[in-house]
Amino acid sequence: MSGGFVRTGRRFAWAAVLACGVLTGCAQAPKPLYHWGGYQAQVYEHLKGDGADAQAQASLLETQQVDARAAGAALPPGFRAHLGMLYLQLGRVDEARQQWESEKSNFPESTVYMDFLLKRLDAPKS
Repeated sequence: MSGGFVRTGRRFAWAAVLACGVLTGCAQAPKPLYHWGGYQAQVYEHLKGDGADAQAQASLLETQQVDARAAGAALPPGFRAHLGMLYLQLGRVDEARQQWESEKSNFPESTVYMDFLLKRLDAPKS
């Protein structure tokens, strides 16, 4: 009687181990919503004033933009807005405008701020 109970217990244990292995193998980490790359660290360094100059930062963000496109991943909120600000610092006004328009179309909640920045571009210089 005890031998049958032990065999049944072993079968149950093996079935439990197998089930856990199957379920664990099926579990996958969710795909990130955005391609962050080094964007957050770059913004932090920029705001601290410890980051690279505007040209170097813009180049890094442009590379990340290409990487995200190649991976079929979306850029995070604020990415294009920050790149636009860097372009403005570099005197690349048309590219800044393009980035802000793109930020606005990808994240409609940024419309008010992006419109504010775009109006400032169009304002007469005094």
